[in-house]
Amino acid sequence: MLTLKAAGYVDVDAGEVVRPGLLHVDGDRIVGVGGDVPEGSEVIDLGDAILLPGLMDMEVNLLMGGRGENPGLSQVQDDPATRVLRSVGNARRTLRAGFTTVRNLGLFVKTGGYLLDVALAKAIDAGWIDGPRIVPAGHAITPTGGHLDPTMFAAFMPGALELTVEEGIANGVDEIRKAVRYQIKHGAQLIKVCVSGGVMSLTGEAGAQHYSDEELSAIVDEAHRRGLRVAAHTHGAEAVKHAVAVGIDCIEHGFLMDDEAIQMLVDHDRFLVTTRRLAEAMDVSRAPKELQDKAAEMFPKARTSLKAAYEAGVKIAVGTDAPAIPHGKNADELVTLVDWGMPAAAVLRAATTVAADLIGVTDRGRLAKGQVADVIAVPGDPLTDITVTQHVNFVMKGGKVYRHDAN
Repeated sequence: MLTLKAAGYVDVDAGEVVRPGLLHVDGDRIVGVGGDVPEGSEVIDLGDAILLPGLMDMEVNLLMGGRGENPGLSQVQDDPATRVLRSVGNARRTLRAGFTTVRNLGLFVKTGGYLLDVALAKAIDAGWIDGPRIVPAGHAITPTGGHLDPTMFAAFMPGALELTVEEGIANGVDEIRKAVRYQIKHGAQLIKVCVSGGVMSLTGEAGAQHYSDEELSAIVDEAHRRGLRVAAHTHGAEAVKHAVAVGIDCIEHGFLMDDEAIQMLVDHDRFLVTTRRLAEAMDVSRAPKELQDKAAEMFPKARTSLKAAYEAGVKIAVGTDAPAIPHGKNADELVTLVDWGMPAAAVLRAATTVAADLIGVTDRGRLAKGQVADVIAVPGDPLTDITVTQHVNFVMKGGKVYRHDAN
């Protein structure tokens, strides 16, 4: 038995800090909250810290970014082994930042079809390396020339990064079904599809819809019949509406949503994953001018669409799109959401209970008896100062301590 002793803990449902903070852990589970310290229990005294459930980031790509990467060349320079080795550091930084569960949303590199995020998740679960629990998507599904089909070399190096159907490049209903089935066969736990372009798309407008409704319906049909949800990279308002109409479960980004698209998310009980910090912090200064122009147009709209979505009652979950912002800086997203008008309590729920709902789990997201012992500590009350989430000083995942800074 282990007891965590702190100044208080956040009840994320009530949106309040309960004082004092006593949390009792046995094995990988929380077995009690409050009361007295059980006889014989080991005590970890965290002083004036406030306890939180482990945070969740619903959009990362741990296989990209991090130290030693040349962003302009890594997609052609890095073999799968190099990419996995780099991901080890990214996973560790993410966990130490207090994020104990993530969705890894879509590979879009040459891997020979191997689902590297599935392998990374297995290694973490086996205890070989430190990292968050990963819900892997395998390869993102996108049409030829669509967002996440690597087109940056096409003008001067044709054929440099031609990906296969197994690697997610799929056109027409038959190829799409094959691509989705391949991801599921090899361990994907959700499917990611590119419904529209993006800031970093070199082909076409960021909001333009990529797939036909028939093709999108095929993706949803394949995933839902196997019990998997579908996450859609989508910016354009019309693309969001079509994605929701065919049954896609979750919109990633949604920077260009209008009121009708937002209301459709509410009416159909769908999720929005935020990724707003990148609109402030993503460095596009070295990107081609056409991409800089897209960013200048889209990023300001990210603020207004988020505020409108929150006020309309959309189910909002936190996601960073790291490495669009650096791995380990995931809490910057929470700070941006508060700065842009979401109450801190709603932001914490977006990073805990709403995220848990999005991935279909009930065993995490709260500090309560029976929950998995994913617990972090911050040096202050995050309901009054959300920036304390940028300074996590204690991390427990599944009852094991991965970070405990000296007081």
